[in-house]
Amino acid sequence: MSPQMDFAELPEGIFSLLDTDLYKLTMQCAVLKYLPNIQVTYAFTNRTPDMRLSRVGYQWIEKQISKLGNLQVSLEELLYLQNTCTYFNDNYLRFLSSFRLNPSEEVKISWIPLNDTEGADDVGDLHLTVGGLWLQTILYEIPLLALTSEAYFKFCDRDWIYDGQEEKAYSKGMRLLEEGCLFSEFGTRRRRDYHTHDLVMQGLTRSAADAKKRGWPGKLTGTSNVHFAMKYGIPPVGTVAHEWFMGIASITDDYEHANETALRYWVGCFGEGILGIALTDTFGTPTFLKAFEKSLPTTEEAEINTASTQLPSAPRPALLDSDGVVDIRSSLNTRLPDGIVKNARPHSYAQTFTGVRQDSGDPLEFVELMRDFYKSQNIKDKKTIVFSDSLNIERCLEYKKAAEEAGFFPTFGIGTFLTNDFTHVSNGKKSVPLNIVIKLSSASGRPAVKISDNVGKNTGDSETVSKVKETLGYVEKQWAAGDEKTRWGTEASETSTASVQT
Repeated sequence: MSPQMDFAELPEGIFSLLDTDLYKLTMQCAVLKYLPNIQVTYAFTNRTPDMRLSRVGYQWIEKQISKLGNLQVSLEELLYLQNTCTYFNDNYLRFLSSFRLNPSEEVKISWIPLNDTEGADDVGDLHLTVGGLWLQTILYEIPLLALTSEAYFKFCDRDWIYDGQEEKAYSKGMRLLEEGCLFSEFGTRRRRDYHTHDLVMQGLTRSAADAKKRGWPGKLTGTSNVHFAMKYGIPPVGTVAHEWFMGIASITDDYEHANETALRYWVGCFGEGILGIALTDTFGTPTFLKAFEKSLPTTEEAEINTASTQLPSAPRPALLDSDGVVDIRSSLNTRLPDGIVKNARPHSYAQTFTGVRQDSGDPLEFVELMRDFYKSQNIKDKKTIVFSDSLNIERCLEYKKAAEEAGFFPTFGIGTFLTNDFTHVSNGKKSVPLNIVIKLSSASGRPAVKISDNVGKNTGDSETVSKVKETLGYVEKQWAAGDEKTRWGTEASETSTASVQT
């Protein structure tokens, strides 16, 4: 540790419900409106299985998880959301004002030592599951991942210091901004810890101010972390995660129409042109595009049931059947969803949404695919592509060039490269981040799966994955640069990617 910075002196864990990604809140808002009584489960996966947690690290996580039940949105935070995130309806803000997590009932955690000597430094495999109402449990993913990463680097890999983190983030920001990149910080889930995240935000905001003075074309467009957006006065950014599409597919048990149904509900909740970046790869981008080209519903066509918002303690709304399962398909002929204009000229989701997010597979192939898709739809508006998968400076510049040449407006959501980029003090080699995920594993008692555009990112029940691939005619793809075990380097690396590229 740095002599002027000791772990014991720093804030640890999670101390705000807003210390999470914006899209967790937007999805919770949509779940509250349409699916408040759906039961779900989540499962944790360590894609770097050789990086195990120590006993003392596990004990620390247990304590930190129990503290999550003490968190509540403050009045200041609530007013911030009301004034900044105007797409949140009053019912959701009222719900959030009294929302509490209940980890003792909703989170199950265990740890299995590899070789049990009963010592504090014994290492083992962490097992985490979450279960309960979707509405209640949707906010666990980000804090649990952040806590796991923090525990590993607090108790297992300690051969690093904070020194230089703000300057490193500043240097990265200046390089991106000088090159004309528009980018946001996306690094909460796999950050080294809160303090690192704070240092990174200090560096990035300082670079944004300096770049503006110099008249550079780039821009820091925001952060996915709502707490840090509020703290640093920059926009909170994000739209939707794979979880939304996974949940809808599982609830309806209809993977052929799941993308379209999820899009209809999204537009129904927030309106056209609001939170308008579409995530394409939950069941493979080619399948998504079949839904994306369809017209939004009109009065005479399939419309979403927008029954009054029900809080979890309220009676089940009419769209739930006797088993508590939402039959979305049979409820699509009731009344017009919010945000869809009556008797408006039919237009497609692809026209309505301002752009798409690329999160798996080969980004250059994705650019070509989306260029050809928009051309086939005769859509001439300049659309946005948000790149968010395994980014560093070199990749941002490569994808920026390709996207602009194809007629797109590229932006970047940069995560782990910013908030977990360290080297070992003892030898200068890479201090490798954990590659960990928590994904929806079931909804309404049925498995929830994600296929993506890269086989390495498939998640969920293997039998269901195979069945869905067969149903959708999914073509297996693998991106060589997307190896999940070495995504952010290896311990053999002599220096961090940051020092090479900045």
